[in-house]
Amino acid sequence: MSNDINQQHAAADQKISEMVQQSRILEAYMNDTITREATVTKLIEEARLASSAVQNVMDESEVESLMPVGIGVYMKALVPPVKKLLVNVGAGVIVEKSREDTINYIESRIKEFETALSQLYSQKQQIEMRMEQIQKQVNQMLQQSSGTSSPTAKSQHNSYTHNNRQ
Repeated sequence: MSNDINQQHAAADQKISEMVQQSRILEAYMNDTITREATVTKLIEEARLASSAVQNVMDESEVESLMPVGIGVYMKALVPPVKKLLVNVGAGVIVEKSREDTINYIESRIKEFETALSQLYSQKQQIEMRMEQIQKQVNQMLQQSSGTSSPTAKSQHNSYTHNNRQ
């Protein structure tokens, strides 16, 4: 009988250990998703600024602007009337486009970024839900074996709950 209890504890410890490991993997995936979400948000901001800049540039006259030369240093430059812009469409390919086509291109990129951001948000919610499920399962398993649980299970639980509070 004591042997059966030890086997049950060993099985429970193994299951808890697997769930804690799964939770750690999900946590790493969550951190990666948050990083990608921040990157896409920055891309959206940059695209909106580019769209605004292109819309505000006049076709008829020269415009004084600041040109970056590196490490936060700028110099004043005169921008001639803008009829065409150069647009990097990917893989090192640059295409000359009209102002209107450039604005349309930027707006379509913004929509793509917003779709990606929405997908990342959805992934983040799914990860959070799965992490909560794992935490509930671990807590239930520990409650079921409370009082008779092994030191290994208690140690894993303490480590698991500490990591999820951070």
